[in-house]
Amino acid sequence: MSASEISPVVPREGWHVMHLFYHVDHAQWSLYGDDEKRQAKTRLTELVQEIRATPNTHLLVFSVTTPKADLGFMLLGPDLQMLNTYEKQISLSLGPEILSPVYSYLSQTESSEYTTTREQYAAETLIGEKGMSEGSEEFEAALVEFDQRMAHYLKHRLYPVLPDWPVICFYPMSKRRSGDDNWYSLGYEERRKLMAGHARVGRKYSGKILQLITGSTGLDEFEWGVTLLAKDTFDIKAIVYEMRFDEVSARYAEFGDFYIGLQLPLDVLFRRICL
Repeated sequence: MSASEISPVVPREGWHVMHLFYHVDHAQWSLYGDDEKRQAKTRLTELVQEIRATPNTHLLVFSVTTPKADLGFMLLGPDLQMLNTYEKQISLSLGPEILSPVYSYLSQTESSEYTTTREQYAAETLIGEKGMSEGSEEFEAALVEFDQRMAHYLKHRLYPVLPDWPVICFYPMSKRRSGDDNWYSLGYEERRKLMAGHARVGRKYSGKILQLITGSTGLDEFEWGVTLLAKDTFDIKAIVYEMRFDEVSARYAEFGDFYIGLQLPLDVLFRRICL
C-alpha cells in the first residue's frame, strides 16, 4: 500500500494534539563534524518549516527549562496519520541517536460537556439573574451577543491558533475516582455547577494566560492534557495556585508532571540547547 492509499484518521470534531519531549545526546552530537552538525540543524529547520506550512497544522518548538528534557514540541492537526509521520521525522531529524524521547502525550481538542447552552443562558442568566423579559429587544440582543461569543469560544477550543508567547506549560490531569471524591459518581448538574466555578477562576486570567484543555481518555495515561501559554511564569504559577483551592481541583483532580518551556526562534534554540 502506497502512502497515497492510506486513509487519513481525522476525528469527527477537533484536532489531534501531540506533546513531545526529548533529551539531546551531546556525547553523540560531539562525534559529528561541523558539516554534519550544520546539515542536521538544516534538516530540522526545514522540517519545522514544512510542518508549519501544512494547512490546519501548527507546531510549537521550545527549550525545556529543567533537566526533565532539553527540547519540546507541541504538534496540532486533524490527521493522525500525518502527525504520526511528522513525529517520526522529528525524532530522527538531527540524526538517529541524537534525540531520545523522554515523555510524550496524545490528546484531542474538544468542546466541554459543561459549556453553557443558549437555553441555559437565557433561563439562568438573562431571566433569572438579570430579570430580562423573554422576547424583549434587550433579551434578543443579549442572545445574539451570546451566540457570537460562544462561536468564537468553540472555534478556539476545537481549532486553536496559539500565540508565540514565550512561556509554555504542559501537564496531564485526571478526575479522581475514589471513595467520597469520585467525580464520576456526581450528577451532571452538580458537576456543571462545580465546573462553572472553576471556569470563573480561569476567566480572571484572560489576556494573561491562554489555556487549551485537550481530551485524552482512551488515548493516553491521563484524561486531559492542559497547555498554558503566558508572557511570564508569574501568571502560570498564580493560576495553578488559585485553582488548587477550587473544589474541582482540591477534591477531584490528580496531576502528572509539569513541563515548562520557552518558545524561541530556531537559531536561538539551537544555541540554547548547545547544538
